Amino acid sequence: MAETNATMTDTNVSTAAQAPSKKDDISHRLYEDVLALLLGTMVVSLGVTLYSESVLVTGSTAGAALLIEHATGLSFGLIFFVINLPFYWLAFKRMGIAFTLKTFIAVGLVSGFSKLTPMLVDFQMLNPVYAAISGGALMGIGLLMLFRHRAGLGGINILALYLQEHFGIRAGYFQLAVDMVILIIAFLTLPFDKVLLSILGAVVLNLIIALNHRPGRYLAAR
Repeated sequence: MAETNATMTDTNVSTAAQAPSKKDDISHRLYEDVLALLLGTMVVSLGVTLYSESVLVTGSTAGAALLIEHATGLSFGLIFFVINLPFYWLAFKRMGIAFTLKTFIAVGLVSGFSKLTPMLVDFQMLNPVYAAISGGALMGIGLLMLFRHRAGLGGINILALYLQEHFGIRAGYFQLAVDMVILIIAFLTLPFDKVLLSILGAVVLNLIIALNHRPGRYLAAR
């Protein structure tokens, strides 16, 4: 994030000393980051649970993890955590240690919450159309919370944020393109109607990010 540097004259030093700096105004405090990580990952995990219960998939590494879960019966949380491990090096090299650490924590929380949520919530009846739209919206909102506190959920999220920060490519639109590729692959393993609903959810998810996370609209200190 670029910051404007101003040269202080003797006549305005005292005034500047009393006023908070621009960085102080927009920096996230530690407790704000902690709350965002907890709440954001809880919201994402609820969306993942809706998808898992309805046998739907999403994009990015979460989509790959859901596909593997549907095909093998293995735990989504474990698959999601392992599948993200190769991307942390890119996060460290390109996005910095703070982003990498918060992303690692966020991935771990989603893995844990995704295993815990089905134990706390029981769906007697879940309409698949509702699950697709609501699940996509929940994951989009949760990701938006994480993005605004310089965190992600690994994988394509890391690459999307890097491209947005350095090249101005909208994170939501880039992820939408990648997600479409993943969902096309899903046609090979899931019923046709499930894939169509998954595509609907992916559109909802990425539009939320694209419309609310534009470059320059929301700035926060690193």
